[in-house]
Amino acid sequence: MGLELVNAERGRWRLFRHEAGRAAGPSPYTYVALFVLCLSISKWSVYAFGATVLWPANAVLLAAVLQLHRRQAIGVMVACAAINLTSNVLRGDPGPMMFTNVILNLTQVVVAAVLARRFCGAALDMRRPWRLFRFAFFAAAPSVLLSTLLAGGVVILMRWHVPGTLGFRMHHLFDMELLAMMIVTPSLLLLARNHRFRDDAKASLVEATAIMTLVGGVTLFVFSQTAAPVLFAIFPPLILLAFRLGPPLTAAAVMMVAVIGGAATLTGHGPIVVTHLTPDPILAALPPVMRQMNVFHLFLLCVVGSVLPITTLSTERRRLTARLRARTAAALDALARAKRADEAKSRFLALMSHEMRTPLTGVTGYADLLSRSLHLDAEGHRQVNAVRQCGESMLRLVEDLLEISRGGDEVVLKPADLRALIQDAVAPAREWAEIRGLTFDLHIAPEAEGWVLTDMRRLRQILHHLTLNASKFTMRGGVTVRVDRRDDRLRIAVSDSGCGMDAATLAGVFRLFEQADASTSRAHDGAGVGLALAKSHAERLNGTIAVDSVQWQGSTFTLEIEAPVVVPVETESGAPLDSRRMKVLIVDDHPANRDLLRIMLQAADCDTAEACDGREAVNAASAEAFDLILMDVRMPVMDGLAATRAIRALADPASQTPILAVTAEAMPEDAARCLSAGMDGHLAKPVTQAKLYAAIDETLSAATSRLDAQAA
Repeated sequence: MGLELVNAERGRWRLFRHEAGRAAGPSPYTYVALFVLCLSISKWSVYAFGATVLWPANAVLLAAVLQLHRRQAIGVMVACAAINLTSNVLRGDPGPMMFTNVILNLTQVVVAAVLARRFCGAALDMRRPWRLFRFAFFAAAPSVLLSTLLAGGVVILMRWHVPGTLGFRMHHLFDMELLAMMIVTPSLLLLARNHRFRDDAKASLVEATAIMTLVGGVTLFVFSQTAAPVLFAIFPPLILLAFRLGPPLTAAAVMMVAVIGGAATLTGHGPIVVTHLTPDPILAALPPVMRQMNVFHLFLLCVVGSVLPITTLSTERRRLTARLRARTAAALDALARAKRADEAKSRFLALMSHEMRTPLTGVTGYADLLSRSLHLDAEGHRQVNAVRQCGESMLRLVEDLLEISRGGDEVVLKPADLRALIQDAVAPAREWAEIRGLTFDLHIAPEAEGWVLTDMRRLRQILHHLTLNASKFTMRGGVTVRVDRRDDRLRIAVSDSGCGMDAATLAGVFRLFEQADASTSRAHDGAGVGLALAKSHAERLNGTIAVDSVQWQGSTFTLEIEAPVVVPVETESGAPLDSRRMKVLIVDDHPANRDLLRIMLQAADCDTAEACDGREAVNAASAEAFDLILMDVRMPVMDGLAATRAIRALADPASQTPILAVTAEAMPEDAARCLSAGMDGHLAKPVTQAKLYAAIDETLSAATSRLDAQAA
């Protein structure tokens, strides 16, 4: 790769076009014909008027060398040199002068071509303003200056007789050849690469024709009179043309102005011929028009120096604007695709959450009921507990993956009894430790006791993953959880005497799907999402998790979060339901789910009725009074949200019935949707008896608050 770059850099100091470059522009014969035409007009101008406006033949040859490939360019150079030599012979130039003129012309073209390739880039894209500037100052001017100085040196060396002053003639030669190279060569390059500018012009064909006609008409008017020096009148239409048309047509317009103005000046018309010439005996032998040409050259220099940069800048601006529009459109399209993908992801997560939780409801629910049965022996209880633990593990994995996938919802801060929350969070790890014969110690410092303001769900999940990992990776010894407080920050350290971690494992311990042992013979299960999720939760609680581990000696995970102390919340103790016998309507399209909820409610001495869709639920609620409705959301015929709205539209007291959503749609936005539809609570499947009773308590309290607010 480095060698290719070096070769490419060296290739920029080349004379001919690279063979891999795209062929464009006229054929070699066209360049030869243009050279003959330019040479003939210049010779005729000198013969007829004693002066010439420009010397474009070298500019045409330079354009040919820059555009054509090596073999074609060499052929054109040889042909043009032969034509130049022949014209010198026909004109009767002295022998040395005939060959010197050809050599100087070729030298000028070669030097300009090498410098143009070096400083203007391989593409020679003259629509870039800085490339046009480089061509003028680093290619055209040095090459013309070199050939002019060489010509003057040859004249001095050969002691040829030159009418007038040599300095004036060299100045005139430099002006007309430089202007020709600055006008003709870029114009031919732009016209040869016209395909690059098809979308650059803002004007239509009719407008372009009108503007070109306007420029030609104003130029004819200016150079057809000799009453007033109104050269400035040409600039407004030229500037308009530069802004509205592309560089090729602008270059053509500049050439048109040069041709019309030059022809008029040579024939004695236009404002140039009214230029007052200071009497100079030394220049008296020169034709007056030749001295006046300096003014015309200055005018052309102003035209080229203003119009061509304007059109290149305007074109560059339009090109950048078009690129910006294209990139903006692409960005908007990417944003729309990202939004659609995010919506599809949300729908997928909601569907997966629902479809996974639905069968887990039966597994964990029935296992929970069987674990409370008094008719099972010890072995039966062991087997049921194994089923329950497997179902809970599956549920936790599903919840963790869904939590990671959706990126987490907003933090919900509520007062919580810290001891009860921690004991609930570490219960699975404590049970696992007891099964494996490990010790599990929980120490809560006195200053850390009481109620705190925190997100109970997030803190519960953090502690659950930290303690379960500690129990899982400890073979002997035990796990210790220490809780203390420093001002408003809670500090929880989970230590184990397990296998510990080496430096490589420690570096990636909080990465998603990272596992301490990912081999097929690993001794520990897990998907590698628990610690990543714990770290994410800790950061959203304005906290941190640090780990200190020594391989084969154990690990300590230290959690610090903001958890200010709050006033304890009064809670009602006792049975989960009302003291009287409640009547509950169970609405679910799955018979197994209805049967499970019925058994749990009957254990609390409740009367139950069932409905398999939302329409049946509305009919049942309008026909009979219920103390509570357990409403599924995703059902055929009529979903739970529509059924809730329909029940709320019934007459009292049916419209005031407390409604608890018991659904597999467990996303935060699902819970918000249920509450906005008129439900009083939300319980995500799968459910256990304890979760159901707690949710019913919260729903009845919420319904009471709703009724009190309506009465007020």
